[in-house]
Amino acid sequence: MATFKDFRNNIKPNWCPGCGDFSVQAAIQKACAANGLEPDELAVITGIGCSGRLSGYIKSYGFHATHGRSLPVAQGVKMANDDLTVIASGGDGDGFAIGMGHTVHALKRNIDITYIVMDNQIYGLTKGQTSPSSAKGFVTKSTPDGAIENPIHPIRTAMASGATFIAQSVSSDIKQLTAIIQEAINHKGFSFVNVFSPCVTYNKVNTYDWFKEHLTPVEDIENYDKHDSKNAMNAIMEYEGLLKGIIYHDENAKSYQEHLDGYQDQPLISREMRLEKENFDEMMAEFK
Repeated sequence: MATFKDFRNNIKPNWCPGCGDFSVQAAIQKACAANGLEPDELAVITGIGCSGRLSGYIKSYGFHATHGRSLPVAQGVKMANDDLTVIASGGDGDGFAIGMGHTVHALKRNIDITYIVMDNQIYGLTKGQTSPSSAKGFVTKSTPDGAIENPIHPIRTAMASGATFIAQSVSSDIKQLTAIIQEAINHKGFSFVNVFSPCVTYNKVNTYDWFKEHLTPVEDIENYDKHDSKNAMNAIMEYEGLLKGIIYHDENAKSYQEHLDGYQDQPLISREMRLEKENFDEMMAEFK
């Protein structure tokens, strides 16, 4: 059985010292090992940005997609090889700006993959501009007088889009984050995990201490029921999205694959895909 160390490779991450992404990487590796996966049973698909480097730092199958396009690739990988555990990952800019259309449709489509967003409320790779999840009034190089737009609220958006598994954590709580990713992988459907992953270089507001002070664990909310969508959305609104834990889990929803007529458990890559000559000739005849 694989251990945490088996998901390591010899590539040293070049994130800034103290970056929350180190902990997210470790949590993914720990969760995969704890779930009994082997490196060749995992595919990690990432987008562009600091978090996009993740696919190169984990020993598994990996693909570094273009900006905002990790989800189309990840869904394609899963549909072609259902035997793989597929994790897509990116930052708040990748998932909530250029890739937002893909994010919303993936949330409602419910293909059996896990999507982990490393949300630092800023564009870190391009050296500190306002991102879609930056708070109103947030001062950066691109908004020197403060951001005038309201921010995207990830878990509220996920609930409104019909997601069947929604969770949120912070990179400093690696124990909770590991447990959440384990459950996300086991969920039969699309799992959305938003992780507050502080940028220690360019975001001096949303720090580790800030999240420690402002996040509320869902288990501390009286009568909280993660299986009740109305209850979950009310809590999201009341606490302005600053929650920790598994926010919502629909254990009975069917995945996208289960809705497909004639869908086979056997991976596409294992099937006989040869086209018989008579079928080929019949297809070609349509173009004469």
